[in-house]
Amino acid sequence: MRYIDLNSDMGESYGVYRYGADTEIISSISSANIACGWHGGDPLVMEASVKLCLEHGVAIGAHPGFHDLMGFGRRNIVCTPQELRCYTLYQLGALSAFVTSQGGRLHHVKAHGNLYNMAAVNYSMARAIAEAVYDFDPQLIFVGLAGSQLCKAGAEVGLQVAEEVFADRGYKADGTLVPRSEPGALFDDPHQAVQRIVQLVEESSLTAVDGTVVKVQGDTVCLHSDTPGAVSFAQAVRQQLQQRGIGVRRVGGG
Repeated sequence: MRYIDLNSDMGESYGVYRYGADTEIISSISSANIACGWHGGDPLVMEASVKLCLEHGVAIGAHPGFHDLMGFGRRNIVCTPQELRCYTLYQLGALSAFVTSQGGRLHHVKAHGNLYNMAAVNYSMARAIAEAVYDFDPQLIFVGLAGSQLCKAGAEVGLQVAEEVFADRGYKADGTLVPRSEPGALFDDPHQAVQRIVQLVEESSLTAVDGTVVKVQGDTVCLHSDTPGAVSFAQAVRQQLQQRGIGVRRVGGG
């Protein structure tokens, strides 16, 4: 049987502000990326998110981002590689405390928002994040945009890398994501998402918004929990994958 990992960003609520459909989408995914308190999330949300994942057998990943609550981590922030390495370590330590206190194990790390986007094309940033992950725990899986500098840096420092594709985001011909401010950045058709995942699994490629076929290695597919109709979208995607004989499980198996 063929398999793919479905991941989603979670735990991004903060205080009285609710963000994302975490409890509704959890049954459709195999891996979760939990915010570490900088772009979203707070200690209570982090603890609840870890508990939710453990209850559903979903792999727990850290989702570190820029220290940017007001911008939700989607603004560019300039920092040195040393600063970025320490910022990453700080956030991994915060989430890990909640994971180990509940008898779980941190499984992977995926950067958030513009930290992810900037590091995908900036090797020095990607290397700083990857080195922090390796120093924290070399057994962690490092998730990055397929074909990006994140994946290159992760492999070079000795981490197992999971190359990521987005089911609900538009791609440019160079394999990068269409910016959210531009037309074609997001789509909400589950059938279109399933076609992308099937193409990824069977042909190791995806189709860009201009029709260009881009060759990619895809190990995990992101389904966002904060877009309109995200829950029904995720449920439909998983159901259609099963109908096509494609199973869903975390990277690394299990």
